[in-house]
Amino acid sequence: MDYLGEQLLPGKLGHFFVLLSVVSSLVATLSYFLSTQSKNIETANDWKKLARLSFVTEVISVFAIFIILFYIISNHRFEYKYAWQHSSLSLEVKYLLACFWEGQEGSFLLWSIWHCIIGLILIKTAKKWEAPVMTVLSFAQLSLAAMIAGIYVFGERIGSNPFVLLRDSGVLDNAPALHIETDVTQPLRTDYLSFIKDGNDLNPLLQNYWMVIHPPVLFLGFASSIVPFAYAIAGLWKKQHGKTEKADWINPALPWSLFCIALLGTGIMMGAMWAYESLTFGGYWAWDPVENASLVPWLVVVSGAHTLLIYKHSGRALQATYIFLIMGFVLVLYSTFLTRSGILGDTSVHSFTDLGLNAQLYLLLFTFLWGCAILTAKHRDQKIYFAVAALVLLLASYYVPIPKIAFITLIAGLTVLCYNIFSQVGSINEEEKTSSREFWMFIGSLVLFLSSIIIIFITSFPVINKVFGAKLATPENIMHYHNTIQIFFAVVIATLSGVGQYLKYKKTTQDYFLQKIIIPLVLSAGIGFAAVYFGNINYKTEGAGFQASIWLAVTASIFTIVANIGYIWLGLKGDLKISGASVAHFGFGLVLLGILISASKKEILSNNINGVPVPLAETENPIENLTLLKGVPSEMSKYTLTYESDSIHPKKQQWYYNIRFQSKDGKENFVLKPDAFVNYKGNEGLMANPAAKHYWTHDVFTYITSLPNPDKMVDTSNFRSKLMHEGDTSFYSNGYIILENLKSRDSIPGQQYKPTDRATLATFKVHSKYNATYTTDKVLLLDLSGQLQSYPDTIHAEGLVLRLNKVEGSVAEVGIKDSNTITKYITLKAYKFPMIRLLWFGVLITVIGTLMSMIRRTSQNRRNKVLS
Repeated sequence: MDYLGEQLLPGKLGHFFVLLSVVSSLVATLSYFLSTQSKNIETANDWKKLARLSFVTEVISVFAIFIILFYIISNHRFEYKYAWQHSSLSLEVKYLLACFWEGQEGSFLLWSIWHCIIGLILIKTAKKWEAPVMTVLSFAQLSLAAMIAGIYVFGERIGSNPFVLLRDSGVLDNAPALHIETDVTQPLRTDYLSFIKDGNDLNPLLQNYWMVIHPPVLFLGFASSIVPFAYAIAGLWKKQHGKTEKADWINPALPWSLFCIALLGTGIMMGAMWAYESLTFGGYWAWDPVENASLVPWLVVVSGAHTLLIYKHSGRALQATYIFLIMGFVLVLYSTFLTRSGILGDTSVHSFTDLGLNAQLYLLLFTFLWGCAILTAKHRDQKIYFAVAALVLLLASYYVPIPKIAFITLIAGLTVLCYNIFSQVGSINEEEKTSSREFWMFIGSLVLFLSSIIIIFITSFPVINKVFGAKLATPENIMHYHNTIQIFFAVVIATLSGVGQYLKYKKTTQDYFLQKIIIPLVLSAGIGFAAVYFGNINYKTEGAGFQASIWLAVTASIFTIVANIGYIWLGLKGDLKISGASVAHFGFGLVLLGILISASKKEILSNNINGVPVPLAETENPIENLTLLKGVPSEMSKYTLTYESDSIHPKKQQWYYNIRFQSKDGKENFVLKPDAFVNYKGNEGLMANPAAKHYWTHDVFTYITSLPNPDKMVDTSNFRSKLMHEGDTSFYSNGYIILENLKSRDSIPGQQYKPTDRATLATFKVHSKYNATYTTDKVLLLDLSGQLQSYPDTIHAEGLVLRLNKVEGSVAEVGIKDSNTITKYITLKAYKFPMIRLLWFGVLITVIGTLMSMIRRTSQNRRNKVLS
C-alpha cells in the first residue's frame, strides 16, 4: 500500500549503507586479523590491502548514514520515527545537530564517525602496528555498526535502526500522545501523515548551545581511548614488551593517550558547563552516575599516560601501563552499559532509557574483554581454556539476568587479562629509589587509579544490588559523600604534581631536591595560610574534619600552582616547548583551587524574607527560595529584585522571565532571563533553565523553582459590585482599596465621539497586607449615547481586577474581582559562585598543557623514525 506524503528513498538508502557498514567492518576486521597472523610478508600485505579497502568502504558508509539521517531530521520527515521523536517544526536550526545525538542510535553513529577519522589517521601513521591496532578498531566499528543495524537473526533483533518508519514503530497506536483526535490506525489510513502536525521535539534541557558541541567532543574522547588500548593489546598479542625499536609500541601510544586525556577532559568539562547553565542542582558537578561514567575512564587513562612516561625513562611500570590502558577503554564500555541499559534510570538525571539492547550491550562488553583475553594468552592451551570459559559465560547469559552476568563478565575478564599481563610481562627486580621521579609518579598513578575504582564502585551500587541481592543505598547527600573521600586523593595528587617536577629520573640527591623545592614550599605555605585565614574559606556545615581537609587541599593546590610556575621559570628556563607537563599541572592546580573556592564560599542569596507560600519540589528548602510577585520589588541580599516581564514561546509551553537585579549601592543593574516549563514533553513537574551574570571574580546564578501551573490558571471568579464615593474604602482578600479620585467629562476629543458622550476615569490606591502599595489610574468608563464601555485594570501582583460598571453623579459602582488565578509570580533560587572562572580557566590551561606534551612526543617520534 502506498501512503501519501512519504519519502521512502532516504530510508532505503540509509538502511543499505547500514548493512554495507556491517559487512565492510566485518571484512576489515577479518582481513586485518589475518594480516597480523600471517608470517608471510606478501600474504600479510595482500590482506592489509583488502582490509584498507574495506575500512574505507566503512568510512564512506558511516558518513553516508550521517548525511541521510541529518537530511531526514532537518527536513522534518516525520514518517521516520527518529525525526518525529527528536525534532519538531518549532526547533531552532542551531539545535538540529543536538537532535541527531539525543537518541542512542545517533550517539552510536557519532562514536563511529570519530572511529572512522581516527582509523584513517592510523592507516597513515601506524606503520608496522597498523594491522594489530586496526584489527581492534575495526572490530569496534563492527560492534557499533551492529548497534544500529536493526536486522533480525533467528528471530532476535540486532541493533535499533534509525531509519524505521513511524507507522512500523508502534507509536501510532497511541494517538493521544501524537495529539491526533482521529484514530488513523484501524486500519492505518493512507493519509496518516496529514494528521502528524508536529514532532515530539528535542528535550528542552538539551536546547542549549553546549549540547551542540559537548557530545561531539566527549565522544571523540571516548573514541580516542581505543587507540592506546589497541596498542596495548597489540603489544601483548605480538608478545613484544622490550624497549627495542621492534617492540616500541609505547612511542605511538603515548601521544594518543595524551590526546585522549585532552579531548575527554574537555568534553567532561563542557558537560559540566552545560549542567551549570541548564540543570538546577546549583552547580557544575553533582557526582551524577553519567558524570562519573565519563570521569572514571579519564582518570585511568591519565594514570596510564604517567606510567608510559615512567616506562620510557626507566623501563619500569610496564605491567601497570598495560592494565591502565586496557582498563581505560574497558571502563568506557562498562560505562556505556551502565548509562544505556536503563539500570541507572532512577539515579541519574541524564542516562539513556532502555531500548531493548541490554543483551547487545552485554555482548559488546563480553566480546571485547574475552576476545582480548583469548588473543593475549601466552600459550595455546591457555587460549583453549579461556575460550571454554568465555563459552560458559555466554551460555550462562541465557539464564542469568543481564546486569548480573555483565558484572561477572567484567570482573572475570579483567582478572584473565591481568593474568595474561603478569605471565607475559616481566618486572625489574632492582629496588626502586624513593628519591626518583618515577617512584612518585607511580604512586600518583596508583592514587588516581584507586580514586577511579572508588567512584565507579559507588556508581555501580544499583548493579551490585541486582547482582548480589544487596541493599546498598546511595547516600542521601551524594555530593558530600564523594567529596569527603575524593578531597584526600586531591591533596595527594596536588602535592605530587608540584613535588614530582623537582625530582630526577633514577635518583635525586637530597641537597639538589631541597635547594629546588624550598622556595616554592615556603611561598605556597605563606600564600596558603593567607588564603585560608583572610579568605574565609570554609565548609563549617560539614564538620571540623572536613573543614580542615578543605584548608589542606587549598594549600596543596596553591603549592601545585607555585611549584610548576617556578619549575617552568627556573628548571626549564622558560622554554614552553618542553614544559607541557608543567603547564598541565599548573592548570590542574587552578582547577582544584577554583573548585574549592567556588564550592566552599558558594553563597545562597535567595533567603525567603517575604513569607509568600508557594508549592516547591521536595528537594527544595523553602527558606532558600524567594517568591517574586510581578512588578513588586523584593529585597535579596545586596540586591533589589523585580520580576519585570515574561513571554511565552510562540509554539511551545515554555516561559521566559526577565528579572532585574539592582544592587543597593547603585553599582550593578542587570537583567537575568531564566526560563521554565511545566509538564512539557511528558515531564512531570517543573523544569527550568538557569541564567547567570558573569563577573571576573564571581557569578550570580539563578533558576526558577516554582511558578503557577498554566493548566490551573482558569479564572472562574466573578466581579462583585461596590458603591463608592471618592475616599471610600473597600476590602479584598489581601488588603483594601481606596477610590482616590473620580473625574468625568463630556465633549471628549475625537471625531468618533459625540458631544453627549461621556468618559469617567477612576484612580484607585491598593494597600496589600504584605506592605506593598499600588496606584492605578487606568480604570475607564465610556458612556457613548447610553451604551457603557468599561476598560478595567489588573494588578497582577495581587490578583486584583478593578472596573467601573456605571457612574451616577459622585457615586461609582465599582466592579472588584479578587482571584488568585491571575496572580503572576515566580519563585527562584539564587547563588553566588566566587572565583568560578578560575575553574574554567584552569581547565583550558590543563588541556593546552596536555596538547603541548602530545605535540612534543609526536615530534620526537618523527625525529626518531628519521634517525633510524
